Amino acid sequence: MSTGSPRRRWLVGMAFLLPNIAGFCAFTLVPLALAVAMAFSDWDILRHNVFRHEPLAFVGLDNFSRLLRDPQFWQYLGNTLFMMLGLPFAIAGSLASALLLTRVNRRRLPASGWVLGVATLVFVGAALVLLAGGMAPGGVGWMFGGLALGVFVLGVATGGTAYRTLFYLPHFTAGVATFVLWKKLYDPHNGPVNAALGPVLDGAASAVRHTPFLFGEVLPVAAGIGAVVLTAWQLRRLRRRWHEGEIGGLAVTLGSGVPAAAVGAWCHWQRGWNAFAWPAAVAVLASIAAATMVRRRPWRAAHVSTGVATEFALAMLLGPVLVLLVAALALGPALPAAATAGFAAPNWLGDYGWAKPALMMMALWAAIGSNNMILYLAGLSNIPPELYEAAEMDGATAQQRFWHITWPQLAPITFFVSVMGIIYGLQGGFEMARAMTLGGPAGSTTTLSYYVFVQAFEAGRLGYAAAVSWIMFLLVFVMSLVNFRLGNRDAND
Repeated sequence: MSTGSPRRRWLVGMAFLLPNIAGFCAFTLVPLALAVAMAFSDWDILRHNVFRHEPLAFVGLDNFSRLLRDPQFWQYLGNTLFMMLGLPFAIAGSLASALLLTRVNRRRLPASGWVLGVATLVFVGAALVLLAGGMAPGGVGWMFGGLALGVFVLGVATGGTAYRTLFYLPHFTAGVATFVLWKKLYDPHNGPVNAALGPVLDGAASAVRHTPFLFGEVLPVAAGIGAVVLTAWQLRRLRRRWHEGEIGGLAVTLGSGVPAAAVGAWCHWQRGWNAFAWPAAVAVLASIAAATMVRRRPWRAAHVSTGVATEFALAMLLGPVLVLLVAALALGPALPAAATAGFAAPNWLGDYGWAKPALMMMALWAAIGSNNMILYLAGLSNIPPELYEAAEMDGATAQQRFWHITWPQLAPITFFVSVMGIIYGLQGGFEMARAMTLGGPAGSTTTLSYYVFVQAFEAGRLGYAAAVSWIMFLLVFVMSLVNFRLGNRDAND
């Protein structure tokens, strides 16, 4: 049956595509071209508006050169990258939640969803009554904490769909409402977080005052021994994997960053050594990487990027642990003197050193029950059970089954989650900073996305803001390209 001439069919097809094409041009192509033009102009709302008719001027690369010389840009770029340090922990938390909710042969309780619902209503109602009756917010916080712990334990024990929904609840809540709630939780005077921390810190200060030898001398020595053992384990593991051809040169360099970060932290906390922190860290990094790759020649050649994803994830997990041990070693002797006046709960959002960690902890809480957990749940359900049965017949332990079956099977999902997390991390942070800190204190929580907003809609420098946004795009593009080139190989293998 004839459907008309080719020209008529082409016109009909274009008529169906025209709404999408028009929407793409209006909301993507035209703004993109306008952003390119703005980045190379001196467009300023205060000078170019309906009341002042100054002509726009083409300034070439002046906006970009000014941006690269601006110390605020580098500070806010550092804030953005610092916020992204929580990405490996968020991925690990999402995977752990998915593993807990997909346990095999788990016992189910009859009508567990109804029981949990009634218990939740009872606990919440009791908390509101106690709060209205004059109970301290800290007591209410402990009650809600106990309720959350009970939900967690029951969810792991029963594995019902209701508990998966409870784990996913943070993703259902509107972002701004969540930020306002956490701002109330972080209140230094009336917030439940500090109210709950107060007795704990008082008890810790009392323990330090009564046993100064234990905390001032034994703790630093134990932390130093732990740091040495962890560093030796990391170096031995890197040399073995390099010798066996399991990792390449780039992965060795990333793994060497763990002890290098510890050395840099040690220099930072030593009086008069602050200026040597970065040079010492770089020197240790280069020395360990060179010694690992030169002294032991691999018997099997490996690509330079082999094992990058695994070493990066492990370095992000081991690095903070080693830095904490070094902190105990360097700062432990001063604990008895500090405990004399007592340990005060931090001003989470008002202190320069605590503002970024406070936002990171909130983001970690939200990320554990996010779409990443759903993706891992789907991936775990698609792993053939025959693989686990064969491993059990061969005598594999639970840890071996995870590293040799579960983790490789989930590599594509981990790769996708990592790419999306990096993209969101480089572009995100605006909502949190706007709702909770307004970028403060002293710009400690200002990210690049918030900096674009400030420059464009508060200062009115649209040309400069467009240049910053294109630098953000370049960072996202480069990081995504590196992740695709390096991480995709591990996912396919």
